[in-house]
Amino acid sequence: MMGKKVLTVDFDSQANLTTCFGVEDTGELETTIGHLMMAEMEDAKRPAVKRYIKTKDGMDFIPSSIYLSVVDAKLRLEMGTEKILSGILEPLREKYDYILIDTCPSLGTLTINALAAADEVIITVNPQLLAMMGMQDFLRTVGKIRKSINPKLGIAGILLTMCETRTKLCRVLTEEVEENFKEQIRVFETKNPNTVKVGESIYYNLPVVQYSPKASAGVAYRRFAKELISYEG
Repeated sequence: MMGKKVLTVDFDSQANLTTCFGVEDTGELETTIGHLMMAEMEDAKRPAVKRYIKTKDGMDFIPSSIYLSVVDAKLRLEMGTEKILSGILEPLREKYDYILIDTCPSLGTLTINALAAADEVIITVNPQLLAMMGMQDFLRTVGKIRKSINPKLGIAGILLTMCETRTKLCRVLTEEVEENFKEQIRVFETKNPNTVKVGESIYYNLPVVQYSPKASAGVAYRRFAKELISYEG
């Protein structure tokens, strides 16, 4: 919407992002990020770009499927596989202004591959106590990746999502995040709210900014995009 060329990579075996792009049966996809990863591990020929980059509403995406879980298991058994995703994405860098990698929520081999390929990380945090505790583990992982695999890896900032702004707990934990991390990590001004419109937009396979442009979440995500672009500039 802002004139940027964007590629998104669904790097989660649950394939939620792929589903949100309108792919109803991800299991029928012949070429996904999982197939690309497996081809790299087996030294097989990489498929043509047009076979694995899909397009919807002006945005390109590399889909995922449950097959990525097979790749995840194989990654754990092999050494030196941390930069496979980086190798896949490197030839695509010059074609896009932004490549967004949607990772799985766990800190496993797939996430390590994503961090090895990334220039920066946007840390999404649900302002609940357990989510905040997990953030400390994630920050330690980022530090380890920076030291051993990807020295250029930075943190773009912390994005608070699913904020129940009407609850006292949300307000308290949001303030705690800002107080504890604002000196070392940027906390984005945008706070994405928890709204039923997000769930509805997922059900109809539409971005919330299209499904309900005036909804609070749609407004917030557009505001965050502007904030991120301004930060990058």
